[in-house]
Amino acid sequence: MTAAADIVPALAARVYGQPLAELPQDLYIPPDALEVMLEAFEGPLDLLLYLIRKANVDILDIPMASLTRQYLDYVEAMRSENLELAAEYLVMAAMLIEIKSRMLLPRPQAADGEEAADPRAELARRLMEYEQIKLAAQKIDRMKQAERDFFWLEAWVEKSLIKRYPAVTQEDLQAAWRNVLRQSSLHSRHQITREALSVREHMGVILRFLRTRGGHAAFETLFDPLLGTSVLVVHFIAMLELARERLVDIVQIEAFCPIYIHLAAQDTDARHEFA
Repeated sequence: MTAAADIVPALAARVYGQPLAELPQDLYIPPDALEVMLEAFEGPLDLLLYLIRKANVDILDIPMASLTRQYLDYVEAMRSENLELAAEYLVMAAMLIEIKSRMLLPRPQAADGEEAADPRAELARRLMEYEQIKLAAQKIDRMKQAERDFFWLEAWVEKSLIKRYPAVTQEDLQAAWRNVLRQSSLHSRHQITREALSVREHMGVILRFLRTRGGHAAFETLFDPLLGTSVLVVHFIAMLELARERLVDIVQIEAFCPIYIHLAAQDTDARHEFA
């Protein structure tokens, strides 16, 4: 029977900082240690691949006699320790014995005169596929893995969002203006006078009014219904002119909410231009 040390791959070890090339002669190995060694292989193909690579032979030209002998020694050691673990290895052992038997028999000629296929071909194909998968798995295992090579960290980042006001549309201004006119109609009076109204003068009135209110005021507060429709129209045109010249901003906090007039962030001289 092949010794356990010949079957299991040698592990790199150091004693007092020096590499250990071979096991000491007086080293005691507990009987239970053999069970750990048996489980070093992941299956029959893994064991066969190790034996082939250890013997340094071509996988397409497997020496079936020596390979089968070493494999059976391993299976026999497994049966004495763990019969359930050895079950799948016994199936491969039967396959190796069959291939070995077919190798001893003369190969019949094929129908076309060519030599029959090598009995080892199927086994070699399975071994090469397994080796490719094993190498790919080892390559993946060397990659950085979460919870093994690094850990995920979560950090709470508080962001302050700039509140954006919805744009005041033409329809919003029309609705607000109709509301002002409706309020004015309730206080209408018949008065025949000729009045000279200046848009520039009303622009200054609006600017002074906003400064007294802290720089902003509701749309309706800019218009006094008692002044009459003509004055309200000029006042409204003055407000539109201020907005066109970017001296005031017309904003609305949310849709369908009251409209507010704000002094724009302009130069002080520009604000006092109509004072």
